[in-house]
Amino acid sequence: MTFENLIAFNIALIVAVASPGPALLIAIRTTLASGRKSGVIMGCGLGLMAATWTLMALLGLETVFTLFPLAYTTAKVAGAVYLLYIAVKIWRGAKEILAAKVKTVNNAFRQGIFLNLLNPKSVLFSAAVLVVIFPANMGITDNSIVVLNHFVIEIIFYTLLALAMSTDAVSKRYLKAKTYMDRFASLVIGALGLKILAASERN
Repeated sequence: MTFENLIAFNIALIVAVASPGPALLIAIRTTLASGRKSGVIMGCGLGLMAATWTLMALLGLETVFTLFPLAYTTAKVAGAVYLLYIAVKIWRGAKEILAAKVKTVNNAFRQGIFLNLLNPKSVLFSAAVLVVIFPANMGITDNSIVVLNHFVIEIIFYTLLALAMSTDAVSKRYLKAKTYMDRFASLVIGALGLKILAASERN
């Protein structure tokens, strides 16, 4: 592994994390609804699970999915169903009073873990990008560096996101537009879930 490999991976990772998807939308919503600390803790959960997927990919996850397509399809369907569940939950709670939806720190961490555990985007990134960027048969030191690097990048990103989103100006704007923002997030997440289900049926 070279330094250039790591830079290329970080660029791909930042683009993937910052692109609209369930993890980003839920992280933003959690920070705005429950505060900076919950947003950072959810980011820790998201980052830990994403780094775990990277570790599994480095250890041969893509080979498992290639040899056992049913396992890959099952993972995608489970992830899609979970995304649809999240979408419906957000839609139904769009008009509810914000104070009743405040998330505890423990709940935020668990939801971050569970969201990326069943997030097909996280799985696909790990299974595909790593194979393209890094050489095969890397040693334990290089693998450890990649996984730790992934975790640190995710923590930095979600911490900065929480800091930006927890300002008074942003929070006040969110409160005014909560119903519309929540329903927009619900539609985006739901559409992604349906897209994944449709793709799974064709395979």
